[in-house]
Amino acid sequence: MTFELLVSCVKKDPHELAKTMNIASDAVIVSQQEENSSEEVFSFGGHRVHTLRSCTKGVGLNRNTCIEMSEADIILFSDEDIVYDEGYEAKVLKDFTDHPEADVILFNMRVCDERRTYSNEDYKKVGFYNCGRYPAYSIAARAAKIKSSRIKFSLLFGGGAKYSNGEDSLFLRDCLKAGLNLLASPVELGEEVPRPSTWFFGYNDKIFYDRGVLYHFLYGGSAWLWGLRWVTKMRYDYVKDYSYKRALKMIFMGIKDGNLTDRVFEEGQYKGIKEKKYAINKQSK
Repeated sequence: MTFELLVSCVKKDPHELAKTMNIASDAVIVSQQEENSSEEVFSFGGHRVHTLRSCTKGVGLNRNTCIEMSEADIILFSDEDIVYDEGYEAKVLKDFTDHPEADVILFNMRVCDERRTYSNEDYKKVGFYNCGRYPAYSIAARAAKIKSSRIKFSLLFGGGAKYSNGEDSLFLRDCLKAGLNLLASPVELGEEVPRPSTWFFGYNDKIFYDRGVLYHFLYGGSAWLWGLRWVTKMRYDYVKDYSYKRALKMIFMGIKDGNLTDRVFEEGQYKGIKEKKYAINKQSK
């Protein structure tokens, strides 16, 4: 099986990035928000690195471009703040060889406690109830399965998009809907280096509203229950600066709206409705 690392980044020199990330495999690197578009293929440590500098914006579009550019059997999604351990490619390929039933495998990364959303202690199946906790950099997949199922990352969610984050959760949800088998692996591949968030700058109306819109698509009719759970679980993180009652109001507003209603937010605070869209309530991809 062939392997490629798919790196999404913003305004980064691919040559420097290959060094800082300790890339030791074939890779595709797409750097967005560049002044001019250009494409290059170079060799790094004996591996082929295919790069694209793009004027586009949005992490979902970036990851979709990586998928289209990839020519490998197995792909591993990544971000610019990941540093890989030696032998990460062999670890990924071994898991796919040992688990031929798996179409997607979700790997461990070392992450600081405040950003940790999951920890795989053993191999286990991933379903609709727990796919929302895995970030994009944990996801490896059989490329043919992703492409034949026409699964793409949402253009509505994530850095540079209308709604804050969640494109990775929706991607995994779509994998499950397409009948793909998802497996969590205890194997660790590397470390996330802390950096300022591209979308979170403190709790405000938009953070809770966007979470509601995400849950609308992730959980459908049970979204309100998941929204209540999240607002209650996180209350000790935001209670000094934001009220529990307001958090419930905003997340339920997002759940109810889906992506049909254009709400106006200024510096994260809700200001009112811009316009009503009369269209089929369906996530854009």
